[in-house]
Amino acid sequence: MKRSRYLLAYDIRDPRRLRQVHTTATAYGSALQYSVFVCDLNPGELVKLRMALRETMNAGEDSVMLLHLGDGYDRRSFEFMGVAPNLPSGGAVVI
Repeated sequence: MKRSRYLLAYDIRDPRRLRQVHTTATAYGSALQYSVFVCDLNPGELVKLRMALRETMNAGEDSVMLLHLGDGYDRRSFEFMGVAPNLPSGGAVVI
């Protein structure tokens, strides 16, 4: 299945929910910063990620952003200042 790259960022108000969302994000992507992940997902994985996040977050208090970055795995679409984290080179990341 074709994969697309997404940027996942979140702002979670409750420490317990924050840990749960972080665990979910770690299962689907690679951390760029504590609450920012890059995820290479096929359509089925994207649906599962959305479902897991909706089940964990409080829609009235928390915020989660999924930004579609396109197909492919071009590192040039990221600009880092300072220490640059390792980006996934493509393929499955889901644990």
